[in-house]
Amino acid sequence: MSAVSVQKLCESTREKLKSVIDKMELFLNEHALPQLVTEEDEETLHFYRGFLSDLRHLLVFSEMSYEKLGLALRRATFDEPFAQKALYNVYHLGVNNFFYPKNESYSEDGRYAYTGQDAIRFRKKPVRPARDIIMEITKVYEELRDDLTYYENDYLTEKRMQNQV
Repeated sequence: MSAVSVQKLCESTREKLKSVIDKMELFLNEHALPQLVTEEDEETLHFYRGFLSDLRHLLVFSEMSYEKLGLALRRATFDEPFAQKALYNVYHLGVNNFFYPKNESYSEDGRYAYTGQDAIRFRKKPVRPARDIIMEITKVYEELRDDLTYYENDYLTEKRMQNQV
């Protein structure tokens, strides 16, 4: 991939990250565990604790990636290896953590991806604001996954080959 292509990909990725960061921050600033838990049973409490924890981690990973991409774009001379590593981290830390959250409060069901239905399935039916935030940012993370698929395989293969030579 040429340096110009990498730079444009950094710019578009950074814009997409900014949109999901803003949405997650707004949600997390306005919603806490007591506001989300409507039923006082242990399973519901556990579900929302995990949900909020996963969302906070995703926000941190997204903010770190946003800052690294900004650093790559602000340098006087574009450092392509640094930018490629930043893009790899967006995919590895951000996209993967969105689609495979640690606490598994939701997951992607690929069978629904081509039917026009929502591919995200929740382990327990969430309250409307929790469902809405995930559905809003899903589209952006799907776009990021499509844009950055290269970095999951080819970037690591290239790095391994460089170390062996």
